[in-house]
Amino acid sequence: MTETVVLTRLNGVLEIRLNRPEKKNALTRDMYDAMASAFRQIDADPTLRCGLLTGTGDTFTSGNDIADFQARASGNGESSASQFLPTISSMQKPLVAAVNGAAIGVGTTMLMHCDLIVAARSARFVMPFTNLGLVPEAGSSLLFPRLLGMQRAGALLLLGEPLDAPTAQAWGFVNRLVEDDELSHVARDIAQRLASLPPQAVRETKRLIRHGPAELADRMQLELELFRERLISPEAAEAFRAFMEKRKPDFSGFA
Repeated sequence: MTETVVLTRLNGVLEIRLNRPEKKNALTRDMYDAMASAFRQIDADPTLRCGLLTGTGDTFTSGNDIADFQARASGNGESSASQFLPTISSMQKPLVAAVNGAAIGVGTTMLMHCDLIVAARSARFVMPFTNLGLVPEAGSSLLFPRLLGMQRAGALLLLGEPLDAPTAQAWGFVNRLVEDDELSHVARDIAQRLASLPPQAVRETKRLIRHGPAELADRMQLELELFRERLISPEAAEAFRAFMEKRKPDFSGFA
């Protein structure tokens, strides 16, 4: 069986590659657990200086696996990402993202916790939470308005409007925009540059940039509580049924 998350070490960088291209790298609980474990490994291993997160194929990740979502909804409603998000948001060492193709839902919100983002020209960022009867997560309801402004964040989080890579760069969400065939080379070069810098200075600089973890942790907890409630709501159930049945959801009967 092919690993759904592949780890590769090179010169102080741990590359974390989502490797489920036949499912557009849709995230399962096992994949979340593997990524969280890799993030902890980066922080704990003194020979590792930086992480690099990317995806296999033409999609960074299509977000959560709907079958996994339905399993959570029929159980205790706990999000598969509930342990992953605190881990990525509290990393001490830098994390670079190389975004190939679409980044859907948590595929976009997790990027807010990456320190540098390199996007292929084909990259597209979409957060369709309200379309699924859900609410934003990963601290995005706090971080996106701060970065982009209330109006832009409203379009992305309320309407779920897609954001293309050139616009994402112009708005300051993406650091570098490159041609698709240059993505891996450029992202690896940036990660290697970070890995070659004084490690303690890099860690302390990241801590200063991301100061205010208590506020972020509080917002993430609130989002998680609301997300769990929404995951078992009738609206979400209709959205998931419609997705599986390949039809447009009907929310006309909900107040």
